[in-house]
Amino acid sequence: MNSRRYRQIIVGSMALLAALVAFVWILNPKGADVALPAPIEGVFPLPGDTVVLQTAIEIDLPIGYSVSLEVDGVLIPQSEVGVTPAVGRYIWQPGPAKLFEAWEGGEHTVTIRWDRTSGGGPDPGEFTWSFRIV
Repeated sequence: MNSRRYRQIIVGSMALLAALVAFVWILNPKGADVALPAPIEGVFPLPGDTVVLQTAIEIDLPIGYSVSLEVDGVLIPQSEVGVTPAVGRYIWQPGPAKLFEAWEGGEHTVTIRWDRTSGGGPDPGEFTWSFRIV
């Protein structure tokens, strides 16, 4: 190949990368911060996010809380939810031998219910949000 062909490949790759960045920005523009109810410290994907098929649902709560997870109206067994009690992180992702083998493209709704299990009185709550898989 000559240097002209290499230049064409590089320019074409840069144009493709620019188009990809523009596409992602259009699908997921930076908006206002999402207000999460207390005691939730964070969730991923955020409400309204557009994410890829490999995405896992992550929930961060203070230490001493327990969570139940519902995806698209189906309660996920606790045995499928990964828990790191030392930091209050809960993670679930579809996969082989799980209730959902894989995400389907489109809109998905997640509901989490929590309660305090230690360090004070009961503190039950619920939060529902949606995100999109592409």
